[in-house]
Amino acid sequence: MNVTFFGIGYVGLVQAAVLADSGHDVVCVDVDSKKIENLKKGIIPIYEPGLTPLVEQNYKEGRLHFTTSVADGVKHGDFQFIAVGTPPDEDGSADLKYVLEVATSIATHMLEPKIIINKSTVPVGTADKVKARVTEVLEKRGGNLKFHVVSNPEFLKEGSAVADCTKPDRIIVGTDSDEVKDKMHELYAPFNRSHDRMIVMDVKSAELTKYAANCMLATKISFMNELANIAERVGADIEAVRNGIGSDSRIGYQFIYPGCGYGGSCFPKDVQALIRTTDSIGFNAEILKAVEAVNYRQKETLFSKINQHYNGELKGKTFALWGLSFKPNTDDMREAPSRVLMEALWDAGAKVQAFDPEAMTECQRIYGLRDDLKLMGTKETTLQSADALIIVTEWKQFRAPDFEQVKGSLTSPVIFDGRNLYEPARLQNRALLIIRLVGVYRHEGISHWSCWFYWFGIVNAPAGTGGRSYRYRQP
Repeated sequence: MNVTFFGIGYVGLVQAAVLADSGHDVVCVDVDSKKIENLKKGIIPIYEPGLTPLVEQNYKEGRLHFTTSVADGVKHGDFQFIAVGTPPDEDGSADLKYVLEVATSIATHMLEPKIIINKSTVPVGTADKVKARVTEVLEKRGGNLKFHVVSNPEFLKEGSAVADCTKPDRIIVGTDSDEVKDKMHELYAPFNRSHDRMIVMDVKSAELTKYAANCMLATKISFMNELANIAERVGADIEAVRNGIGSDSRIGYQFIYPGCGYGGSCFPKDVQALIRTTDSIGFNAEILKAVEAVNYRQKETLFSKINQHYNGELKGKTFALWGLSFKPNTDDMREAPSRVLMEALWDAGAKVQAFDPEAMTECQRIYGLRDDLKLMGTKETTLQSADALIIVTEWKQFRAPDFEQVKGSLTSPVIFDGRNLYEPARLQNRALLIIRLVGVYRHEGISHWSCWFYWFGIVNAPAGTGGRSYRYRQP
């Protein structure tokens, strides 16, 4: 089938490449001529496992095409996918400018019936706006061409987007047309062989389903971070709690890892957009607003722990930072916790030596050259002459470091574990101070903070616990 994608960003490029790989003839249209030329040369603008060979192979075999010509794109595709960005407006609502610009372009150039598919994440009611825009342009042209507007939201996870496209959990299609339903089944037939993953509903329900999914996942993250802060204050271990509740099949283990807060291009933007939608209809979405507030607070928690540990005296200190992207297996730093942390450290007069397996170029693009930021070639070189190590992103290569090397390279043996990667009980007697972001044990007779000091041999235990007495001050 002939398919056109407008917008070759994260969603558009991945979905286009996967459809081409299944045998469809796909044209990708983007206004960025440099991006188009780079794609023809095999230079992919984003990091996503498995995407580069997929694009290269299908471009070479003639099923995937790249162009800046809107007219050629409209002429080619029976299916016209809109996959452009919907950045947050000043008030947090989704900006539909680019979506409606594409709708105008399609209506301007179409000479035969088209199925126009909203793949971008858009608020409820966007399909009606696209339909109205196309109708308006066609009427000005004096034409009476048939078209349908379909909602077909994406559910891709950065870091596993190719797999999510090839083996989707579900394919949501919003339409009231049986004809369109049949054609969408044909389009997605290669991904429905084992069982029918397509769920057809009305357009507005499909639009809301996308926001509901992301907001539900964001809620799980914020709720778990809230529990972690409670655990820390009552002396419970949040990792034990996580295992306890995750074993319940009604809850599950996904998205219940406490940490620095969620980031990326989807969760923050979609939570904000749905809040603005509810405000516009006069409904107070209290849970969504709490989810957003908890996440903002959580992103500041790691800096707060660092600042407390050093009694507010951060000026002149250097910190090794592992992880810049908002999650592993991507180079995306949009709304990343690392940005909040680094900017707070800089404001306090500290310097950062950072490493990330994929996001170094993106970090350079965002911050440019500055004296208080060094991007290092390996995770080991970040440690040299640093006062402490901070874990921000849970990349696999950070999970089992050489702790003796870490201790020997740092000027003081302190790790701030923003992702609860390390189990202090297993690292006993290594003389490293591990400060978890949230949720620690309480040992009888020892506060939950001094308990870590005891296990790692940084300080001695209070009297009556088998160690020598000493005077200590809680952070």
